[in-house]
Amino acid sequence: MDKSAVHILCVDDDEIVLRSLSRLLKGQQYHVATFVDPLTALEQVKQHEFAVIISDMRMPKMDGAEFFNQAKKLAPDSQRILVTGFSDIDTTLSAINKGQIHGFIQKPWQNNLLLSTVTDSIEKYQLKKHNQALQQQINAQNIALKELNNSLELRVEKRTKQIKQVLKQLEIANASEKNEHRSTVELLYNFINANPYLDGTKAENIANTCTQIAKQLQLPQKNIDMAAMAGYLAQIGLLAMDPQLYEHPFHDLSEQQRKRYYTHPSTAQLMLMPATHLHDVSDAIYHQYEHYNGNGLPKGLKGNDIPLSAMILALSRDYWDAYEQCQQTDAEKHQHALDTVTQFSGAYYHPKLVRALTQCKIKCIKQQSKVGSMQIISAQQLAVNMVLGHALHSHNGIMLLPKGHLFSVKSIEKLQQLEAKKPSPFRIMIKSS
Repeated sequence: MDKSAVHILCVDDDEIVLRSLSRLLKGQQYHVATFVDPLTALEQVKQHEFAVIISDMRMPKMDGAEFFNQAKKLAPDSQRILVTGFSDIDTTLSAINKGQIHGFIQKPWQNNLLLSTVTDSIEKYQLKKHNQALQQQINAQNIALKELNNSLELRVEKRTKQIKQVLKQLEIANASEKNEHRSTVELLYNFINANPYLDGTKAENIANTCTQIAKQLQLPQKNIDMAAMAGYLAQIGLLAMDPQLYEHPFHDLSEQQRKRYYTHPSTAQLMLMPATHLHDVSDAIYHQYEHYNGNGLPKGLKGNDIPLSAMILALSRDYWDAYEQCQQTDAEKHQHALDTVTQFSGAYYHPKLVRALTQCKIKCIKQQSKVGSMQIISAQQLAVNMVLGHALHSHNGIMLLPKGHLFSVKSIEKLQQLEAKKPSPFRIMIKSS
């Protein structure tokens, strides 16, 4: 404790008493202010806060009880100590009840007792101030957290609303088209592929694996197509969520972030609601974290109560998650992925689906296809006469090239120069020929 920073106020109509108090307290390195007039002392309390206020009881103009009562209103945190030579119990009780004193010492005092009382009072005052500072800090952090949550909610709501509007417009525009399913999936897949933190290639691999499993099970073509679409759009709900939930590896997320991450299928269901023709696909995405043994999310469905397309999606998704975690050759990665999902057969996955996956053969699982009408490339991969599928913007939002731009030697060279100055390559959406 820095004693020189501690201010103590002493009030007594006896100047000899004040000099004794001042000498004793200044000897402990405290900063001491003395007053013989309680009214003058109150004016000082208005201008400066004291850790401890020491006052006599019987004084002209104002007694100690009234002085402490007014001092308490001006500086409620200051510790109040009554020092009096009178043993009148009534005056003491008045000071306790009216002035709410924190300590009482009789004259003549013992120096050790007075200093001990003052030290305890200073510690209480500083602890109170420290608690107030902590409370203010907590309140400020709570306000900041609330503002952040409100901001995130507004961002999520805005993204969801935008995608819903696109879906609604597409639903109306494609009402008379036979290929409305593919048109919708292409559009949404391009959203995923354009996001720098989501892997469009992985979505293709998951979709192809869903297709191969569905074919191995000899499902109707409608179900095969639905399984593939669920694979392509399994991550669509993440687009409406805070990027911090998916721009880092899942194992780096906090427990609270993981809980929020697992809500992305519910978000996807809300986003896909306007596309009524994708109801079955939405249902598969919503239930993709259900487990065959009933210990999954979000409903804890068990066995055949889980939609078949959801079980196919879960198996395919986890297969490719395990594939990415392996750091060996391509063939060894596939074997590792197959071994990983096989050990959870009957627990996480339907045994029939695991057998179907095993029978598909590895060469069929990684068959590449294109669902999107766009491909994502860097400036270094551009070629003359390529057509820009979406307007290209700089990192600060300035449009560099408009949608439909036909690339020439000059525009490619300029873009490559800009890319060389960036920390990461451009993600340029090119219309597939």
